[in-house]
Amino acid sequence: MNRKVIVEKQDLTYLKWSHARNSSGTAGTFLKSQSIISGEKIYYKLSNFDSEKGIIGHECVNEIIVDRLLTILGVEHLEYRLIHADIEIDGKVHDTWLCESKDFKQKGETKSALDSYYQINREPNESRYEFCIKNGWQKYIDTMLAVDYLILNRDRHGANIEVLRNGRKHMMRIAPLFDHGLSFLCSCYSDEEIERFDILADKPCQNFIGSRSTFENLNLITEKNTIFQSKLKLQDKEKLFKDLSFVLSEVHRDKIWDMLWARWCQYEKLCNL
Repeated sequence: MNRKVIVEKQDLTYLKWSHARNSSGTAGTFLKSQSIISGEKIYYKLSNFDSEKGIIGHECVNEIIVDRLLTILGVEHLEYRLIHADIEIDGKVHDTWLCESKDFKQKGETKSALDSYYQINREPNESRYEFCIKNGWQKYIDTMLAVDYLILNRDRHGANIEVLRNGRKHMMRIAPLFDHGLSFLCSCYSDEEIERFDILADKPCQNFIGSRSTFENLNLITEKNTIFQSKLKLQDKEKLFKDLSFVLSEVHRDKIWDMLWARWCQYEKLCNL
């Protein structure tokens, strides 16, 4: 995916859209689709869809920003591409932006949501975090917790963490980090709401690991200063928002950056304690 943002409008009206799995406590309708291109499965998803107002969210843009952030920090993740396109839902054409990603499963792998895998395989009284440590996933989970604090991810439920298994090879791994759309200012739909948003507020979030507080969940990480390979720098703002002036207002982009930078500085202070 050399071009992260495709500004030239594409005709994707041939795609058929279906509801994604509902996540507890998450408002909104999120539609997904898929196609096969040159023998490779490609997934598509939309931002928050309203049957009367159309596509009103900007979750797909958040995916690209987080994709770029994780690249800067050296975190393995699913890569996304943001595409300007015409799509059709229930006979009506919408001019919108959507996300495209490839299948992260390798040949011969099957996937299970971590919540289901945990329920089947856990020991009595074993916490979700302890279960992940036992399976060798502590670094992955610690990184996820740190990332979710930085972006204020509201929706890290148990199906947004997946276990990939290859029965023939007797191998198992955790899928790369994915699905970060319900983050940053996802609850804001106007510049006025954006300006009022408290960038360091500890809002309740849907977390499978830990508590409903992304800030409190940082207490689970014992070696915070080893999580990221690289640091976020002020000059990274340009990389994060390249070509996004077509999608987000300047007020919106600046607020996301202020939020991310403030949370990064807070995280660095915790690393030095």
